[in-house]
Formats: sequence, structure tokens, C-alpha cells
Amino acid sequence: MFSLGSWLPALPGLEWGWALLDALLQGLVSACAVSVLCSLLKVYLYIQCVNNPGRRAEQQAIAARRPLLGKLHVLVLTAVLALVGSRVAALVVLEFSLRAASSILSRGKGTQSTQLYLLCQYSLGCGVSCGLSFLLEGAPQRSWNLMLAAGLAGLLALHARRLARHVCTLYELHSQQRYCGVCILLLASGHGIPRLLRNALAITFAVADLAAVELINRDFLSTGEAVRFWTPLTICYTLLVVYMQEEARQSTGRGPALRTVVVRMGGLFILLLTVGRWTDILHVFVSLLGEFWCLLRSGVLLECCWRQ
Repeated sequence: MFSLGSWLPALPGLEWGWALLDALLQGLVSACAVSVLCSLLKVYLYIQCVNNPGRRAEQQAIAARRPLLGKLHVLVLTAVLALVGSRVAALVVLEFSLRAASSILSRGKGTQSTQLYLLCQYSLGCGVSCGLSFLLEGAPQRSWNLMLAAGLAGLLALHARRLARHVCTLYELHSQQRYCGVCILLLASGHGIPRLLRNALAITFAVADLAAVELINRDFLSTGEAVRFWTPLTICYTLLVVYMQEEARQSTGRGPALRTVVVRMGGLFILLLTVGRWTDILHVFVSLLGEFWCLLRSGVLLECCWRQ
């Protein structure tokens, strides 16, 4: 068996070209994972609005069709996740995992938060990217594996988007007349979508956290260097989690979520100024763009969650 690059002659820029292709494929897989998450949340929130006659305006806002914007969302997110380095992506994953654990513990066992699922979009993309980087590191058929993963992820994202379009167009009619198998299934078990997402995200972030720790630790030559990095990182993330919990209790809306993103990335920026590299600083700004893009793209769903 040969790797993808072995079929072509050795050229000066060929290795860089395959690395770029791998990064784009990896970003595409991660962007498709985010797209699936958004589509399933859209289905769940739409069903909730249909079941509540007082939320007709929210139902219409969710059902509004923006096909070009959806494709643009995947393309932009693919580019952003391809540009972000594994080091900063790993830090984003660890920060969200700590924030999610704190949020779940503060709300009590068994409590589900659809809003938290929406806020984890960019972190989910970084988590999938970290997991792929770790699992495929050194694989002889890395490019072929990523192509297969991108094809499967794209197919899954396409079907999830079609499901969301079908539900937003025909669910209200089909759920009353009871002749569509998909809508009947959602009518009976649509309330279980958050539990499905919770289990899937728990597995994804468990793998991503292990990969993130390994990706960060491989850059240290000694235990002393690792301690000098992890100590300020732990302090910084703890303060950020405390601040964000207080911010979440005091206010709701898109504005506080955007401010939280700025605070989080600002803290990461200051931390990496002292213990990071110049490329890490650039990747923080790319991550800030990705976070903003995900929040702005899902503004209607976020507003629906806060009103709910």
C-alpha cells in the first residue's frame, strides 16, 4: 500500500501541498460535524415551537430558508478550522470542557441545556480536528483516511440538513395527519434529541480532551517546561469559568455571549503572549473569527433557547 503522495514524484513544494490538502479535509470533517449539530438542534427547537402555539413567530424564524448561507457557513468554518493550529485548537477544547463541566454541575445532575450545545459549535470543530490529528498522526494513508472521513461526514451533514428542511416545511402538516414515517418518529421521540446530542458530545469531547493533552505535552522537553505552561493555564481557565458563570446568571442574549467570547479569547491571548509562540497568537485571532461566525450564524436558534 502507498500513501497518496507516493504516486507522484518528489517535488520541493509537494509535501507542503499534501499538508494543505490534509488540513482542508480535516477542517471539512470538523465543519460537517458542526453542521450536523446545528441541523439536529434546529429540528428539536422547531418541534418545540410547533407544540407551543404562543411561539409562532419563533417557529417562522427557524423555518426561514437560507440555503446559500448554510453552504457559506460550512465553507468559512472549514477554512477557519484548517488554519487553526493543533495547539490553540487543543486549548479551546480544554477550556470548553472545563466550562461545560462547571455549567452542568451548577445546574444539577440530569439537567440539559440546549443553549450549551449551540455555544459549543466552534469547540466541537476544534475537538474533532484535535481527535483526527492525534488518531491519524503518522498514518501511512492519512490523506486517504481523511478523504473517506470527509465523504462520510459530508453525507451525514447533507442528510441532517435535508431532515431539518423537511421538518421545517412539512412537520406541522404531517404530524397532524400521521402519514409520514419520519415526522411520526419525531412526534414520538423528538424530545430525545438533546439526550442523543449529549451522549455524542460527551464521547467526542472525551476523546478530544485526551488528544488535546497529548498534543500540548509533546512540545515540552522536560517536566519543568510542562509545569510552567500548565500552571498559568489552569489559573487562567479557572478565573474564566468563574467569570462566565456569573455572566450567565446575570444576563441572557446574544450580546453577553459575544462578550464572553472576547473575554475567553482575550485571556487565551494574554496567556500565549507569555508561554506561547507567535503562530499561536495568530491562531487565537482566527479562533475569535470562528467563534463569532458560529454565534452569528446561529443567532435565531440562540434567541429561541433564551426565550424558552
